[in-house]
Amino acid sequence: MKFKRRDILKGMGGIPILGAVWWAGADYAVDTKKTREEILNTLNIEAAAPPKSGPMSGDPVRIGLIGFGIRGTQLARAMGFATKDWLNEMKEAADRNPRDTRLKEFLEQEDLNIKLTAICDIFDARAEIAQESFEGIRRFRNHEELIESGTVDAVVIATPDHWHAPIAIAALNAGVHVYVEKPMTHTIRETYELREAAKNSSAVFAVGHQHRQTQSFRTAQDIVDKKVLGHVSLVQTNTNRNDDNGAWQYHIHEKASPQTIDWQQFLGNAPDVPFNKEHFFRWRKWWSYGSGLSGDLMTHDYDRLNCVLNMGIPESIMASGGIYTHNDGRNVPDVFQVNMEFPEFTTGGSQESGKEGGMTFVYSATLGNNYNRPTLLMGHDGTMELGNRLTIWADPRSTKYKAELEDGRMQPDVPIYQYDPAANAVDGVTSATSKYFADKGLLWTYVDGKRVDSTFLHLREWLSAIRGYGQPSCGIKEGFEEAITAHMGGLSYKLGRRIYWDQTKEEIVPVNGVDLDEVLLYNEQYYPTRMEVEQLS
Repeated sequence: MKFKRRDILKGMGGIPILGAVWWAGADYAVDTKKTREEILNTLNIEAAAPPKSGPMSGDPVRIGLIGFGIRGTQLARAMGFATKDWLNEMKEAADRNPRDTRLKEFLEQEDLNIKLTAICDIFDARAEIAQESFEGIRRFRNHEELIESGTVDAVVIATPDHWHAPIAIAALNAGVHVYVEKPMTHTIRETYELREAAKNSSAVFAVGHQHRQTQSFRTAQDIVDKKVLGHVSLVQTNTNRNDDNGAWQYHIHEKASPQTIDWQQFLGNAPDVPFNKEHFFRWRKWWSYGSGLSGDLMTHDYDRLNCVLNMGIPESIMASGGIYTHNDGRNVPDVFQVNMEFPEFTTGGSQESGKEGGMTFVYSATLGNNYNRPTLLMGHDGTMELGNRLTIWADPRSTKYKAELEDGRMQPDVPIYQYDPAANAVDGVTSATSKYFADKGLLWTYVDGKRVDSTFLHLREWLSAIRGYGQPSCGIKEGFEEAITAHMGGLSYKLGRRIYWDQTKEEIVPVNGVDLDEVLLYNEQYYPTRMEVEQLS
């Protein structure tokens, strides 16, 4: 039978699918309810909520928060500690727009039974905000004093990238639990040192990839495991931003000065340069402190697909790009294209044995255009678009669904499956950057039809592990895979050549005459000449 456009739209928009699944062609291409159920049974997909972590009972866990900038304040809120300014701002927003439920959701959030006992920030104005907002919190001038103070059981690290590993290692060595933001490390050497520290410590270690709590991604795991898509040979993920915030042009605080910022403490192991407000507030724009698009944003997409596919570290990476839209003094690219190769990877297929195998994972990013490009997992039997909602189309040349396609029970241009845990929820997202983060599973997920902060769930999982229940879904193994992949991407971009991973030796294959960590930290925009690339080879 022929589908009419209005019928398809009516079907896609009018059927409630909250906490359930839906076969899009059911009303028109299936004659009986029995046949419809046969199709759903063929797919056999289980919409999976994030697993529940353990109880928050017992003694309160004493938390030290290291870094109280943009991400630090977000993490504090996820733990139940919002600044006075934010609470006032959200109240005004809710008064203006009753659909804005951010304050309501925060106030209804479960109590995690923790005490925020310590704050460490090297900018006086930020530390003062924390002290004014949270009763009984003590400020420390450096992470060493905080860790050794005896006032914390665990630390949450939300500093610039170049401080992630040094602080995490110091805490683990002291038996203090660690939750560290991505990327896990800033250099290759740090990646091995942090893995060793985590293995030898009794403390619980977690990396802040909160999308691992997102319901649609967990459903996607079931889809891949049941070979609904067949052999997945190509994955495409993307970042599109086109505003100052998305390009890391963050606000420079009016109180910033050498008197209010401990500049030498900020620099740490970075090159010693004079005080620079832009470097302090917009540190993501320089290799000395950040990891560029590879470590900052590609890691989101890599890890959220790694939790679906479990593909591990790629055998090789080739990257390219440049500074094409923000020539403002930065030295990390604002356009970045990465091909990750997995020649031995397979999701299993419907064709004869040995015909299929291998996958390319493409990450493409621009900070100069906001056109939305979805995440796609492309298999022989189907294609899945994956965000907070997921949709599957049968491939017209599918082996698995050949009979259904031939008799009209499936059509390639109509989704055979769609899952939207937010079908009946109020969505208050407005900004382009917020929509980007939401679709990556970085803002919220849905539990029993209710919107829940995914960072809250990820922190809760870590706190549950501290209390003896389960393990973090993104621990040192997953963090190691993420960090190595990010570093391979940065190296390939900087050296203009393919970078290889030796799975047997567990090391990035050396490049003759090149110190790979020195290349990663090199703080200039650098494109090797063709002759230089040939010499390296």
